[in-house]
Amino acid sequence: MAKKKQQVCIITVTGKDKVGIIAKLANAMAKANINIIDVNQKIMEDYFVMTMAADIAKATITIPQIHKRIDKIAEEMKLKITFQDETIFKMMHRV
Repeated sequence: MAKKKQQVCIITVTGKDKVGIIAKLANAMAKANINIIDVNQKIMEDYFVMTMAADIAKATITIPQIHKRIDKIAEEMKLKITFQDETIFKMMHRV
């Protein structure tokens, strides 16, 4: 059986630092069978900045449903969260 190709998306999170940001996102990803493959986060003064690469190839929900869950977390935690295909992310951020 052929191994299914990865479908990597990039999630970026910015906002005031508070307890549980990573846990809340990781929990939402796990419930949808989305594999987190890389995380990079920093706290700059009181500001939380994170990029997360996630493989959605085996996700149990659709991309619009993923967006809806992420938007709900962003609203609840007063964060700015973006979710986009890795190819689009790379095109937007190339030098």
